[in-house]
Amino acid sequence: MSWPVPLLMTRPSVMRSLAVGVVTSVLTPRRALAGVPVKRLRVYKDATCSCCDQWAEHVRDAGWGVTMVTEPSFAAMQYRKDTLGVPAAVRSCHTGVLDIMPTRGGAARQYVVEGHVPAAALERLILERPNVAGLAVPAMPSGTPGMELGPGVPDAPPFTVQAFDVDGTTRVFGEYAALRLAAPGGR
Repeated sequence: MSWPVPLLMTRPSVMRSLAVGVVTSVLTPRRALAGVPVKRLRVYKDATCSCCDQWAEHVRDAGWGVTMVTEPSFAAMQYRKDTLGVPAAVRSCHTGVLDIMPTRGGAARQYVVEGHVPAAALERLILERPNVAGLAVPAMPSGTPGMELGPGVPDAPPFTVQAFDVDGTTRVFGEYAALRLAAPGGR
C-alpha cells in the first residue's frame, strides 16, 4: 500500500497550487496585521472621458493598483455618485473607491475619491485615515493629474483637494502645485 504523498509530489500542477495557497495564506494575514494598506482603487468613469485614464496612469505610476469600470451612461455615472454619497458640489468626471482593510486594533475604512486627486493626497489619506467620506478635486481644474498643463501654457494656480462628508460638509485637505506635462524629449 502506498501513501498519497508521493503521488502529490509527482504532479507539478498540484504542488504549484499548494505552494501558492500556502504563500497566500501566510503572507496575506501578515500584511493585514502589519497595517500595510493595499493601495488599490476601483474607479468608475464615463465611456467618453479620456482624462480619467490619464489620471489613472498618474496613480499607477505612484504604485497604486487601479481597476477601471466604465459606466454605460452619464445617468448611470450620476447614480453611482449618488449611491456612494458624493455631494453635488464636489463632483467631477470620475469616482474612485478605496477600501482599507482593518489593521490590528483598527477598523476597515472605505473612502470615495472624486476627480483628479493627486497620488500624494491618497498617500496622506491612507496614512492619516481621517473621519471623512472621501477626497475630491471638484470640476476639472487645469494642472491636476490627468489635466496637466502643456508646454507653453501659462502656469496655473495651485489646486485644492477637499475632504467631504456625505452631508455635503467640506474642508480643505491640502493644496497642490499645478502639474505640467514634460516637454518633448523629457525636458
